[in-house]
Amino acid sequence: MGTKVFSRPDCLRDVASHYCPGCHHGIIHRLVAEAIDELELAPRTIGVAPVGCSVFIYDYIDTDFIQAPHGRAPAVATGVKRALPDRIVFTYQGDGDLAAIGTSEIIHTAARGENVTVIFVNNAIYGMTGGQSAPTTLLGQSTTTAPQGRDAGADGAPIQVCEMLNTLQRPAFISRVSVHTPAQVVRAKKAIRRAFQCQQEGKGFSFVEVLSACPTNWGMTPLDANKWLEQYMLPYYPIKDFRIPEGVQ
Repeated sequence: MGTKVFSRPDCLRDVASHYCPGCHHGIIHRLVAEAIDELELAPRTIGVAPVGCSVFIYDYIDTDFIQAPHGRAPAVATGVKRALPDRIVFTYQGDGDLAAIGTSEIIHTAARGENVTVIFVNNAIYGMTGGQSAPTTLLGQSTTTAPQGRDAGADGAPIQVCEMLNTLQRPAFISRVSVHTPAQVVRAKKAIRRAFQCQQEGKGFSFVEVLSACPTNWGMTPLDANKWLEQYMLPYYPIKDFRIPEGVQ
């Protein structure tokens, strides 16, 4: 009899995904579900769904969920965690939601060191609404609202969220990872598990940025999108553990 080496995480629902071909949300959902399973957190986990492509995480992860208005997920997570401190509370947000409308919420939640976990998916664009520029859009990158490419003089430089949060005193864990190759998926899984472990042990605010492809709005095949991510996103958004609290493995 063969040995079973691969299976669906218990808290990842067996339903068809709505995401576009080549989109990385499905991989990241699985990593979140695996971390929740391995740490046995599902019965006491509450996710906060945002606005954007990632809102439908509540259709895939089998834990309690609440949906927040646009950009407000960290504020909602703060309220849930303070009311129910024994629960594991996480948000799952895109770059448009977190780094534009939700800039204030993420900065002040991190500055307070709230004991919640934020999974931040950065694909350098607004995905759900048609590929407009986001705060994370790279210089020169073409979007539907910047067809000639992002210009620093008109639009400013892309926001590096990990670097920005790393200037604050209270965050406990900050890491940037990617999922464009199998090796990077393994590294991303470790970071997401560490983030949940950090909250479980009461160490404070934990944040994981995951670089992600959006082949549909980038106008590329899934394979070319992975190559573009590696060639253009990694130099500006380097993969890095910015901050790891003592005792978190």
